Amino acid sequence: MSIVIVGGNECMVRQYKELCQKYRCRAKIYPKMTTGLRNMGCPDLLVLFTNTMSHKMARCAVSEAKGQNIKIARSHSSSMAALRTILEEHTA
Repeated sequence: MSIVIVGGNECMVRQYKELCQKYRCRAKIYPKMTTGLRNMGCPDLLVLFTNTMSHKMARCAVSEAKGQNIKIARSHSSSMAALRTILEEHTA
């Protein structure tokens, strides 16, 4: 399963990847919108950490996912527990 995580804390990128690997998922993580989200591909799940991202970044991510049949999971918190809950819910 492939996952794209948008938002979150920059210092936790490695921890997000390790947690995704425990659930047998490949993850691309975009904590900032420096390069844009054009190269996110077609993941199975798009995770939006809404507390740590701008409105422009959220709109860009949702518009990229529109029309590609991608599940979107939103979480206000960008903690490991929130990501673990999302992964348990969608990888079961």
